[in-house]
Amino acid sequence: MTNPNGYESLPNAIINGASGPTVSCRINGSEVELPDGTTILDAARLLRLEIPTLCKHADLDPTAACGLCIVKVEGTHKMPRACCTPVEEGMEITTHNAEIMDVRRTVVELILSKHPTDCLTCGRNQNCELQTVASDFGIRQAVMPNIAHDLDRDSSSQALTLDPARCITCGRCVHICQDIQNVHALCFLDRGYGTRIAPAGVSLGESPCVRCGQCSAHCPTGAIFEFDETRDVWEYLMTPEYHAVVQIAPSVRVAIGEAFGLAPGTNLTGKLYAVLRRLGFDAVFDTNFGADVTILEEASEFIQRFLHGRGELPLITSCCPSWVDFMEKFHGDMIDHFSTCKSPHEIVGVLTKTYYADKMGIDPSRIRCVSVMPCTAKKWEIKRHESMSASGFQDVDVSITTRELARMIKQAGISFLDLEEEECDPVLGDYTGAGTIFGVTGGVMEAALRTAADLITGETMEQLEYNTVRGLDGVKEAGVEIAGRQVRVAVAHGLGHVETVLNRIREAREAGDEPPYHFVEVMACPGGCVGGGGQPYGVTNEVRMARARGLYSDDARRTVRKSHENPHVQMLYKDFLKEPLSAKAHQLLHTRYQARLTYTR
Repeated sequence: MTNPNGYESLPNAIINGASGPTVSCRINGSEVELPDGTTILDAARLLRLEIPTLCKHADLDPTAACGLCIVKVEGTHKMPRACCTPVEEGMEITTHNAEIMDVRRTVVELILSKHPTDCLTCGRNQNCELQTVASDFGIRQAVMPNIAHDLDRDSSSQALTLDPARCITCGRCVHICQDIQNVHALCFLDRGYGTRIAPAGVSLGESPCVRCGQCSAHCPTGAIFEFDETRDVWEYLMTPEYHAVVQIAPSVRVAIGEAFGLAPGTNLTGKLYAVLRRLGFDAVFDTNFGADVTILEEASEFIQRFLHGRGELPLITSCCPSWVDFMEKFHGDMIDHFSTCKSPHEIVGVLTKTYYADKMGIDPSRIRCVSVMPCTAKKWEIKRHESMSASGFQDVDVSITTRELARMIKQAGISFLDLEEEECDPVLGDYTGAGTIFGVTGGVMEAALRTAADLITGETMEQLEYNTVRGLDGVKEAGVEIAGRQVRVAVAHGLGHVETVLNRIREAREAGDEPPYHFVEVMACPGGCVGGGGQPYGVTNEVRMARARGLYSDDARRTVRKSHENPHVQMLYKDFLKEPLSAKAHQLLHTRYQARLTYTR
């Protein structure tokens, strides 16, 4: 049965356990009851009606900037924007009819009149929301003169490329940069026809940008995308003199499948090892191994501070490069709290050119190390002067994103999903469950607590899951008892939540009180690395949670789930590093920080 507007009859109520005040209205002829404050756009989506929009994203508050989501409210002359208009009692809403479709088509045509038409050379070709909307409306020719700006690209950050000519001024990037990440690198410049998105008065590389890539992850077009370095990788693979090695980050394995039509959270570890060998890499490692090494160093560093007073408390994690950049630019007073341990992929990189090179008898000058990361900031991290001198060579030569690897697989014509699963090279590849959960907010803390508890007590503790540090709350606080002592921990993800934690630390320090925490984990991207700026497009909290579940499932099925119990990590220390925090470990696995710039709010 259908209603007069042609839609299937819908249930009279769509509240599922909702509490609080509700409103009743009609949408396309169907009676619905909704929680008060529900927007028309959300109401339509609950009814499986898709209203097009280019400015609204699930992570962001509505701005009504694009004007594409207009609907009709009967009995008025209004055509409000559905993303920011709440339903009202007795409202009769039409989401689709000929008049509405005509207005929406005109909006798309107006946007296209200011947009370049060279889609084939755009970083978002075939994965562009504007391209999709134009196709859905059947726009096959321009009906308005094209008045697109001729603006230069900005690749000065060498992590992201800003192409302002392709900007549709939807404001998503400004919102995420200012309101969610608290970085304020991007803003609206000029007015009217000349409005554009850019840093104010400087290049992207000179701006406060911390290269997290959340702007690119939320941009609907090709106005911001990752700084592509796949040609360098192809050069390594095609040069016989090079010994090309590769490593994959924890969260890549549960996200790359989305680029090939699989559901978020599908774990493709074995297929990734296989496809990387097909691409031509001489050795395939896993960043999870580096995560296990990070935990031994970081947990040992924590114990030195917590039990023996050798350093400032709380200890703050440092494996997220955007957080490191943010700290050095905005919070230089926190440097003494930072763990000096390098990030996991940097550790695999330096061990590749020392430990692995020695074991295999390979001249390290021939080795080219490639990291596949969920992160655009890793492209900056590998070029930090502080990370380049330990072995005499740059630890990691090129870092590419999950999106870049997906493109390389497609370029190579490999039927990725049909490959049989393979194993990695175990010397720098075998990992524990603790290593794999590094990719989700709270994972570093949980992995560290598993090892710290054993090292402090001298026993094999049974507790493996620390559920209080899991989940998507912006700040998670917990108290963990170890050997009769209370360890106070905090986990923050999304840079906008970091200020809360840092201010509590400062307030206690200024008052001469005990620190509110002993150990703090920070990840710059919402959700942690599973929501990284280099992951497949379309991230939402539902996607982040699905990817996180994939990592937790991988952890649960591992035979070894504590970093210090990894037999290959034990061999590394026995044969090469001797012990955590040894002189050699400090030389190769640790780094330093400096206040780089001072920005004021």
